[in-house]
Amino acid sequence: MAHTYPQTAGKQSASLGPRRNRRWVGAAPYLFIFPWIFGFLVFTLGPLLFSLIISLFDWPIVGKVHFIGLGNYVEMFTDDPLFWKSFGVTLKFAALFVPLNIAVGLGLAILLNQKTRGNAIFRTAFYLPSVISGVALAMIWSWVYSGDYGILNYFLSIIGVQGPDWLNDKHWSLVAMVVASLWGQGSMMLVFLAGLKGIPKDLYESASIDGAGKIRQFISVTIPMLSPTILFNLITSIIAAFQQLTLALLLTGGGPMKSTYFYAMYMYENAFKFFKMGYSAANAWFMFLIVLTLTFLVFKSSEAWVFYEGEMKRKPEKKSKSVRRGRSA
Repeated sequence: MAHTYPQTAGKQSASLGPRRNRRWVGAAPYLFIFPWIFGFLVFTLGPLLFSLIISLFDWPIVGKVHFIGLGNYVEMFTDDPLFWKSFGVTLKFAALFVPLNIAVGLGLAILLNQKTRGNAIFRTAFYLPSVISGVALAMIWSWVYSGDYGILNYFLSIIGVQGPDWLNDKHWSLVAMVVASLWGQGSMMLVFLAGLKGIPKDLYESASIDGAGKIRQFISVTIPMLSPTILFNLITSIIAAFQQLTLALLLTGGGPMKSTYFYAMYMYENAFKFFKMGYSAANAWFMFLIVLTLTFLVFKSSEAWVFYEGEMKRKPEKKSKSVRRGRSA
């Protein structure tokens, strides 16, 4: 006797196939972004939260761990003169480095934006210093700044100027650090160059027809159209200023007389020289809050000076006197 099978089973299996396919299709985007999510949770968010936890402990590398609550933060603000010293040095460095960094990067981008022969060679030459490691860069600048055989003092002696011992003079050491930090301009220069390439040529043609010269075009066309790029580079420069460590650690070690003792070095020494991991984590969280606050203020102020193409800012219309009189009546 032949066996007969209900036709409903075939229909159910056929209907389950598309459902399973839809599930896999819906899960495919999450599978693609899973490596990034895993890396972010394990290598970024996880250490961030762990540093916040250990900032509440007396956490030596070797020894017992004790919970002290906000004790690290209280000690940092009330009983550690090196905290205020390093923070003040970092603020001075940022006040010099950030505007100069943006000005030099923008100036190089404008020069490289000109149509000249061998432009590609100049772009490569200006970008190369940014790929040099921090250790190699520190060695180069130690030769440049040397008071005995430095090339900088040699050129100054040609014009009759006696150069100082840059890295051992507390009045010039911070300036020397700023100049050395400006050397790696490649990334910022390329960002500015991309922004300049995106400015429509019609704007310059219209400005020249109206009689605007090169300086007026730069002020009225280039700067407003480049303001979003300036905002980005301003924020990255602020972050880089507060994270400055390698050059100071290798060139001066924080000296002379703590004139280049940056906050990042202060945090580094607390962790790996004095083995106070909890205290160093509290230092890091304070720096995070300072950078976050400065970034928020820059973003807040950007509403007044950043111009986005296609966006028109309207000023509030003033009410006429007749409307005011009518309302008062």
